[in-house]
Amino acid sequence: IHLATENEQYLSELPEQAGYFKETRIVEFIFLLSEKWRLDQSTRYQAVELLERFMIKQVEQMCDDRGSAQGREQGQRSSWSSVRDQITNTFVLRLVSCVQLASKLSLHYSRVTSDTALTFLQSLKYSYTKQELLESELAVLNTLHFHINVSTPLAYVELLLEVLGYNGCLLPAKPLHQLCVQLLDFCYLTRETIYDTLLKIAIENSTPSKLQIAKFLTVKEDFMLLAVGVISTGVFILSPGHWEQVVEHLNCITGITPQSILEFSYAVVRRIVGSTTP
Repeated sequence: IHLATENEQYLSELPEQAGYFKETRIVEFIFLLSEKWRLDQSTRYQAVELLERFMIKQVEQMCDDRGSAQGREQGQRSSWSSVRDQITNTFVLRLVSCVQLASKLSLHYSRVTSDTALTFLQSLKYSYTKQELLESELAVLNTLHFHINVSTPLAYVELLLEVLGYNGCLLPAKPLHQLCVQLLDFCYLTRETIYDTLLKIAIENSTPSKLQIAKFLTVKEDFMLLAVGVISTGVFILSPGHWEQVVEHLNCITGITPQSILEFSYAVVRRIVGSTTP
């Protein structure tokens, strides 16, 4: 109930730029860096969500500040150019800071230290100091008003798997969990393709309008739908005989319709096999 409420609250306040900083190259960078530093699965998702929320707020603040100082059209163009340059110049530093903060939230005994982060940045030919690294972490914290312990889709997946177990679904728990994590990674890394397929299924049209794309944003950012879709796809792959029962249970638990669950699973499986055949 808490996760469902949190999810609904987030969707009700969704900024129109949501998802801009979840493109494949950024997500892949964070995943590879988390793997390099041997961080746990939840940390990489937390880092992606932290970076996304921080960058959106930072861009909004920078544009507001410069917009109020330069109101004319020419001023606005130079203002945006300046904002873009500033974002580009500090992006990798901010990304590393988000991974650091995520590691401190989930791995207090094995967090990413300043020395580790600096060594990595130096390997990329950046010459940041420990002070600049600390200031970057503080910038993220202040911009997000220290609200950094956000739930990730993995938390939704794991909780729903627990509920399914308590409800009597006889599923291979460990293999299913491992497969769901792999599928969640896959959904993050191929996000645009999966949701593009899902949108076209929903509107029954291969050329969605700008308005339809804008309205679909809440679907793309719905963690509960993502978790349900991942579990449904995992069961379909691993234990297809239980698939209908699991979909029924997921519908009862979350209120998400069987049709929506089916469509999400279809979009994921289609992306996995690379086929347009239903």
